[in-house]
Amino acid sequence: MAKKTVWHDDYWLLLMEAYLQRPVGIKPLYSRTMVDLSLELHIAPETLQRRMQQIATLKTPRIERIWKTYSKAPKRLERAVRLYRSMKGFGAADEFYEGVEVQETFERDFRPLEQDERFTPVMLILILNIYFQLTPLTMVTGTPEVVKLARKLHLEPRDVVEVLDVYQICDPYLQRSEVTFSPLLLPCQQIWQRMSDKEPEQLHAFAEQLMEYYK
Repeated sequence: MAKKTVWHDDYWLLLMEAYLQRPVGIKPLYSRTMVDLSLELHIAPETLQRRMQQIATLKTPRIERIWKTYSKAPKRLERAVRLYRSMKGFGAADEFYEGVEVQETFERDFRPLEQDERFTPVMLILILNIYFQLTPLTMVTGTPEVVKLARKLHLEPRDVVEVLDVYQICDPYLQRSEVTFSPLLLPCQQIWQRMSDKEPEQLHAFAEQLMEYYK
């Protein structure tokens, strides 16, 4: 069960730094800036984005004070953030993150698979998205969608095709009976089950959000 999120006031410094990165403003939910900060703080991107919206509207007097102090003084903000990250307690993970909400899938989604470090669960979701846009005959290395996605994910087209082949085993509509010993079978099955309740349009919209991480 997730714990209640504990928000520390010092987090505003890190969030302000992210907000002021060009282009200044609220960052896309799964942009690399947002995801990296989320992984650092063990707080989901959705929560950080809601907090970032408070910065955009200067919602509280405290945020107004922080804005007046740092928005026109990037060097000062940089020093404050560097000091905060160098604090002794920052390295004590158990103490530092006590009481912070940790979602079961969020952090794992952006970390390499134990079974194959070429991929992360997010990559598998993005490959599943194009799986539903192709037919088995077009799930080959020369297909433009395969080439384009491989380039975005810093993979070879054959890597993407390897995952597409495993998804064909997962797909109940294809009724493939062959046995595969691919280490990707279990993680692909897990992603298939997670995404099975989404319509293709919903999966595509989610994949578009996730692609922000690879821009």
